[in-house]
Amino acid sequence: MSRAISNKNVLAAQFETADFDGPFLASFGRPELRGAWIIWGGSGSGKTTFTLMLCKYLARFGRVAYDSLEQGLSLSLQKAWERVGMAEAGSNIILLDKENLAELRARLSKRRSPDIIVIDSVQYLKKFYTQTFGDLKDDFPDKLFIFISQADKAGKDPAGSVAKHIRYDADIKIKVEGYKAFVTTRYEDPDKGEGGADFIIWEQGAAEYWAEQIK
Repeated sequence: MSRAISNKNVLAAQFETADFDGPFLASFGRPELRGAWIIWGGSGSGKTTFTLMLCKYLARFGRVAYDSLEQGLSLSLQKAWERVGMAEAGSNIILLDKENLAELRARLSKRRSPDIIVIDSVQYLKKFYTQTFGDLKDDFPDKLFIFISQADKAGKDPAGSVAKHIRYDADIKIKVEGYKAFVTTRYEDPDKGEGGADFIIWEQGAAEYWAEQIK
């Protein structure tokens, strides 16, 4: 049986949070960089660009590993990498070229392993189930796992039962559509205007897409 925590100690507990700023602060708040987040959206929505923008920003706070299970090292990924100016992240980001779950676990078990792991996408991670997801989080409690998911046919929800389970568990849930990221965060502080704002990925593309939706 785990130790019970008093009311006083719950209220006095201190947590390490990332000191986000600008549009990331407005959308995400000041999050803990551990646990799980999820990003989902349809093809051509701006999901990959947003994910890489986020990776570049998170590289300010720790070492990021981007596990590209769908594309791997490819020309299209290289162009997206360049488009967000990833060179500025320096050695704080690495690309994992279709690294499977066993290989990823082995990497994370080493000293000085990445702090933040982006898995793109959960649908391409073989033998990954709801229990496997829970085990991964439990075995690496100080890591942040960001799962990228395809959208279902309706385009509203993550595709598949595992991705839907991750969404329910995730501290930050991000739906990408029409070059906008709609962020739901447990770190929102409305009184300070921190967290919950929509994130514009590409201003012109977003304006054109959403203008069409209201016609």
